[in-house]
Amino acid sequence: MSDKKQKQKKPQKLKARLARGFPDRSPGDIRATDQMMAKIRTVYERFGFEPVETPFVEYTDALGKFLPDQDRPNEGVFSFQDDDEQWLSLRYDLTAPLARHVAENFNDIQLPYRTYRAGWVFRNEKPGPGRFRQFMQFDADIVGAPGVQADAEMCMMMADTMEALGIARGDYVIRVNNRKVLDGVMEAIGLGGEDNAGKRLTVLRAIDKRDKFGIEGVKLLLGPGRWDGGKEGEGDFTPGAGLDHETINNVILCLRDPLAVIAQGGGWANASISTGLGELNTIEEIVVASGYGPDRIKIDPSVVRGLEYYTGPVFEAELLFDVTNEKGQTVQFGSVGGGGRYDGLVSRFMGQPVPATGFSIGVSRLMTALKNLGKLSGEAASGPILVTIMDRDRIGDYAKMAQELRTALNPLGGDGQPTGPTIPVELFQGNPKDFPKQLRYADRRGSPIAIIQGGNEKEAGKLIVKDLIEGKRIAETITDNAEWREAKAGEHLVDEADLVITVKRVLAEQASDGQEI
Repeated sequence: MSDKKQKQKKPQKLKARLARGFPDRSPGDIRATDQMMAKIRTVYERFGFEPVETPFVEYTDALGKFLPDQDRPNEGVFSFQDDDEQWLSLRYDLTAPLARHVAENFNDIQLPYRTYRAGWVFRNEKPGPGRFRQFMQFDADIVGAPGVQADAEMCMMMADTMEALGIARGDYVIRVNNRKVLDGVMEAIGLGGEDNAGKRLTVLRAIDKRDKFGIEGVKLLLGPGRWDGGKEGEGDFTPGAGLDHETINNVILCLRDPLAVIAQGGGWANASISTGLGELNTIEEIVVASGYGPDRIKIDPSVVRGLEYYTGPVFEAELLFDVTNEKGQTVQFGSVGGGGRYDGLVSRFMGQPVPATGFSIGVSRLMTALKNLGKLSGEAASGPILVTIMDRDRIGDYAKMAQELRTALNPLGGDGQPTGPTIPVELFQGNPKDFPKQLRYADRRGSPIAIIQGGNEKEAGKLIVKDLIEGKRIAETITDNAEWREAKAGEHLVDEADLVITVKRVLAEQASDGQEI
């Protein structure tokens, strides 16, 4: 190849691109998440729950048959082989790893075991609007408690969590059903047993679409199927369960009033439905006695949780206020979390019954809801105080000022923890020759104060504490350059020894004027 051709050929530049379904997170998102999770954690611990953490990766067989997509076994998770050729998978929820953790440490765990966990989970599914392959959950579980009083407590804790986050009564409800009722319905319509698992799942998924498609949409999914566009040939087609007209009506009636269906006798008056309704009555008695009325916790036979491992009570936390969706339609916000009893999940490892119940909060979805309600801003209380640089030969002096302010403004208590909100302090890192650029940087960062010391100030043992918020206010009222120079726009010339006390005074004045510092 000639030298000319070698010079013409440029190296291929690597394209920066985000993997589909794996979101970046901004400082605001992270702060909002931390604020929200701190409040949730406080509620969990009030009920006696303690934290535990499990790894992102589990052996695939530990996840078992309880994968998120029953139509594509082992395809709903991200899997790979290790050097021993054993299959590993990224966890798709926090419950299956907890079951493994409990079984592996069973002799060292005090039952009932109350634990909470927060972390990322992964789904190998097609991403779309609001649907990610990586998202965060925050779970709480009780392992080793067979009575439905544990399920009732879960529902009460969910209700308390909603209110701790500032969601008013009337804007949320915890809906409760029982999979035993649903299993009894499946048995009554001839879909009991392992042979009917696929069709049974189709029926349960149809029922679960009630909020999205309404009763008429559910009837279509229970029967011949449903076109997304509403008419034959419009949009995608979802095949139905193929139930007959009478059976569909009875299923719908059971969602509204199970007792009315049982009164018909026959297969509808089976033991599974009766047991499930009895457990729901007990839960209702417990929550009402504890002061949680139907405006907070409500028995609702239409609630269905999609995962197959639920064996008893199931519950859903729903937000009732309206929002505008991506299509411009006004809709109810809907579910932000849920869970239920899963008595068989830990038992798979143990060869003995190990009852368990728990719920999971969708962190990103709940955070979106709180932002819609104005309950969570995610914004920093203040930008950093900026120590500017006027003389590059005196970097050490400026660094000392910055560290002095960090220490004085962010004191630690006896436990080594901050005693108040963090007030950040930055030393400017750009070109010190361009001083206006330093102030423009401070403005973009939302800095409340800039510290300035040039050669003249240093010689006099002085420095300038510039109130950038007051300076901006003054600037808005001044149009004359001479007047601007006279005003000095919020500048305080003080002795070096008075740096900390002056900064504290300016911050206090800004706070009293309504600024968040």
